[in-house]
Amino acid sequence: MELFTPPRRWFIPVVILLGTMAGSGAYTFYVSRAWTYISDKLETCINCHIMAPQYTTWRHSSHRERTVCNDCHVPQNNIFKSYYFKAMDGMRHSAIFTTRGYDQSIRMLEPGNRVVQENCIRCHEHLNERVKTGVTYDDAKSGMGKRCWDCHRDVPHGKVRSLSVTPFTQVPVPESPAPDWLKNMIKNKAGNNDENQ
Repeated sequence: MELFTPPRRWFIPVVILLGTMAGSGAYTFYVSRAWTYISDKLETCINCHIMAPQYTTWRHSSHRERTVCNDCHVPQNNIFKSYYFKAMDGMRHSAIFTTRGYDQSIRMLEPGNRVVQENCIRCHEHLNERVKTGVTYDDAKSGMGKRCWDCHRDVPHGKVRSLSVTPFTQVPVPESPAPDWLKNMIKNKAGNNDENQ
């Protein structure tokens, strides 16, 4: 047992390091509003400013009456797959957004393309039976058909090519995680600076 016991002089630095890591993790969890990503709220999906065109074009489409972001962009066939996909995609999005590694025009990767194709087929199952379509993503990829949005290009996001497509869009803004005392302090300081000028 003594083999795994660290020297006594390490106790304080290890406690400080672990406390710092736990505090940083808790702070990041709070500031990023991580618990909101479990929901289907639109405010969560448009948390970053680059999603404003996607939100606006969806809002002006027929899909707004029946769907939200997760209905199309997250697997719907089982709850574990849904949350796993949300977690993986969310981590990728947060890493790209934090490092500012995104392009102005957002493109889905292959896993997202696959999920959207599956959800198109799932939701429009009655139409697929009548028209005899319902091409899977793998079929489309191998040239045995087309993805739904190859023909239905403007559904539901229109022609979103860049941020400038919808310059005057207004999107719901998530509530700030800053505590009220901090907001008041900033507001009061700004008011004092205005008076001194």
